[in-house]
Amino acid sequence: MLPELMTAMAAAADHIRKWPGKTVQLLHHNDADGLTAGAILIRAFERAGFAVERYCLEKPYPVVLEKVFKQTDRLIVFADFAGRIAPLISDLNQSRNLVVILDHHKAAPVEDDRILNLNPELYGLAGDRDVSASTTAYLFAYAFDPSNADLAPLAVIGAVGDGFYVNGVLAGPNRMVALEAERQGTLEIMPNRNGEKYVYHSPGGALACELFSTYLDTLGAAGYYRNGPEVGIRAVLVGLDPKTERMLDGLKALQDELFDKEAERLLNGGLQETEHIQWFHVENRFEPMGVKMIGVFCEKFKDRLPFSPGKFVAGFQTIPANIPGFGKIPMDQVKISMRVSAALRRKIRSGQAPGLDTLLPVATGCIGGFADACHSLAAATTIGVGKEAALIQAMETMLSDYFANRLEDASQ
Repeated sequence: MLPELMTAMAAAADHIRKWPGKTVQLLHHNDADGLTAGAILIRAFERAGFAVERYCLEKPYPVVLEKVFKQTDRLIVFADFAGRIAPLISDLNQSRNLVVILDHHKAAPVEDDRILNLNPELYGLAGDRDVSASTTAYLFAYAFDPSNADLAPLAVIGAVGDGFYVNGVLAGPNRMVALEAERQGTLEIMPNRNGEKYVYHSPGGALACELFSTYLDTLGAAGYYRNGPEVGIRAVLVGLDPKTERMLDGLKALQDELFDKEAERLLNGGLQETEHIQWFHVENRFEPMGVKMIGVFCEKFKDRLPFSPGKFVAGFQTIPANIPGFGKIPMDQVKISMRVSAALRRKIRSGQAPGLDTLLPVATGCIGGFADACHSLAAATTIGVGKEAALIQAMETMLSDYFANRLEDASQ
């Protein structure tokens, strides 16, 4: 549990201090949780005298990892992804670099002293309930140097952004960090009828964490190809400014326009259905926004028509062959994002339906795709162009078998 995780983090921090290089290559996700995790790590490493080379990724694509691990003698840190692919990273790395993974999704252990997988899931914590990537990054920063305790409110923003509430309040390590920020006077915890509201006293003034996290999601996802992640990191560290607010207004208008057009298309027959899944493909209609937007769209519309509350929601988006910081990279891939309705959410939580963290990665593996960073209620993977129908069929087969087995068990 948490004490064991903190012990492992302290050991990793000691390993890093002894590493001969003083430059960190940081790769982090582009949502609110990933951006706040990135900001926390930037501040912590820079305070310790390290230079930071930062790269924001929508997914740790294998073609990108192959480029990263052609390097040698580097200190490489992953935040908010890569926990599940630690064995792949170990194979690519071949002990050439020191790698630290600060993720909170489903994780795979690996026996490799050059791969430090500090994922709370490996220590008995629930990565889709109790601990966000931002809180994981904060705990590591604190283990590195307790003076980094002042970064606690940044972790709360990420936890709120990932929606990690239990009965309307943050729980587990997320709550522990929120209480620390409250004690410092940088966070206000306000009870309300739904649980609690968290207000960050930022350098620019008081701002609700929920609102701030939506700003970061917009900058990181809708603005991914427009330097949005860099702007988001700056907003986390020094606060919002008028230029950032104007950028947010423009990105929000673009998002609303493209989402409204796609919603109308789905209402007019653009949705395909199988027995358990309803799915659609936006192709490149969300450009110039990033591919995280397919998940944002699914999340926004999953409980609305034309979606049925009894079926899984799946959306596909074509991945551009250009990754900021890495340039032109041949992809020929599509991303699938999945979400569940409120009704299915309850069934998954009670064990009456399979979680997306099992369903989607297993089916993706069956057709040779790439899976990482999946939660039980929200998940995304990548597959080759043209394999969309095969993936849906693989999941449909798994779901039919799952529910048939449950029915058989109930009749015995």
